[in-house]
Amino acid sequence: MSFLRFEPIFQERVWGGRALADWLGRALPAGRPIGESWEIVDRPEANSVVRGGEFDGKTLREVIEAAAGRVMGPEWERTRVFPILVKWLDCRERLSLQVHPPASIALSLGGEPKTENWFVARAEPGAAVLAGLVDGVDADQFRAALADHTAEKLLRRHETRAGDSILIPSGVMHAIDAGNVILEIQQNSDTTYRVYDWGRLGLDGKPRQMHVEQSLACLTANRAPAPRLLRADEPGDVLADGAEFRLRRVRLARGARLELAGGEQPRLLSVVEGRLAAGDDAVGRGENVLLPFATAFAFTAAEDTVALITENFART
Repeated sequence: MSFLRFEPIFQERVWGGRALADWLGRALPAGRPIGESWEIVDRPEANSVVRGGEFDGKTLREVIEAAAGRVMGPEWERTRVFPILVKWLDCRERLSLQVHPPASIALSLGGEPKTENWFVARAEPGAAVLAGLVDGVDADQFRAALADHTAEKLLRRHETRAGDSILIPSGVMHAIDAGNVILEIQQNSDTTYRVYDWGRLGLDGKPRQMHVEQSLACLTANRAPAPRLLRADEPGDVLADGAEFRLRRVRLARGARLELAGGEQPRLLSVVEGRLAAGDDAVGRGENVLLPFATAFAFTAAEDTVALITENFART
């Protein structure tokens, strides 16, 4: 069973742009600000479609239902959803200030928890991310800052460069600044509570819906420490390692091999720079593929390459 590649699902966003066309060569819908490309997703409202191979034209949901053991492992129930959502983000403008609910209160708020990792593929000079509140800020102080439009001062600001990475646990207040192109690897969730949007109007010309009370509830319930931005030149290549997934970076010189055993677990492979060859096929920059449980894979770097491997998401 070969690796599975999928058709991207483009999402129009008021803060999006055209970087996925300019940088990755994607054929985007004309004249629309595309903020997200959902690369691998298994949700009722959006399901990835396989491109090529044995399951060409099938959705990820259909593939798992037909071949759960081969794709996810022998203990995986075929009705169980794929637990990870992978997306590219083109942040031409700043995203809203927002939060995703911690698991402890997500159900009571009618949402899903979402821990996510941002890998910065490109960053314009001065670009940054806002992640976590400064020490000592409580919900009442944050509410007051929202009212007088000074909430940004209560967020930790991290300037970004290509190759940086940061894990955002559920419950951490955050925003992505303009000028970033980010590969986001996250729990399979689409629950976002916006708390402030910098006075911007939505695509329909109206103010976007805010979720202030839900956001403040998340802030109160959050027990995660403030996120730390990992710089591209820091030693070590484990970027995130938690209950939801493990993410590691692999840097390969041209001609080096990457071998991944079969029969261990499914993995995701994301190439953020360079290209990996696999026989007559290849995984190029910007591609995200699913490596099924049942198959061993051997890749050779066709040029200097940086790849991300997401694993430990199929624990039963």
